[in-house]
Amino acid sequence: MSAGALKPLRRPYLWLGAWLLAVLVVCVASLTPPPPMELPRHGDKVEHFLAYALLAASAVQVFRPGRLLWIVGIGLVLMGVGLEFAQGALTETRMADPADAVANATGVLAGLLTARTRMRDLLLRRGG
Repeated sequence: MSAGALKPLRRPYLWLGAWLLAVLVVCVASLTPPPPMELPRHGDKVEHFLAYALLAASAVQVFRPGRLLWIVGIGLVLMGVGLEFAQGALTETRMADPADAVANATGVLAGLLTARTRMRDLLLRRGG
């Protein structure tokens, strides 16, 4: 990936690495046994929405607006769908839930919409 795809941050590859680490954490958390705690009804959907909204909003901070950012967003949606399939096929402690995939995709959309607000360059303004 060229530096031209990233925003002109002071340490663009550090921020890219942090974002990739966050993506990895979501993947690992999606495929490992869930913590033994009770959530409110549909509380897991809120978790899915927030996780993917944060990933997408973080991508808005790291990547320049344009085609690559949309590709990243589509990739996050596909990752969420793929992880749901993987939960059903590869784990004993998780199950695939189409509603989780919808919450993931909705979160990605919400996160990408931050590109249309003044928050889109928050990291740049903070000296990132």
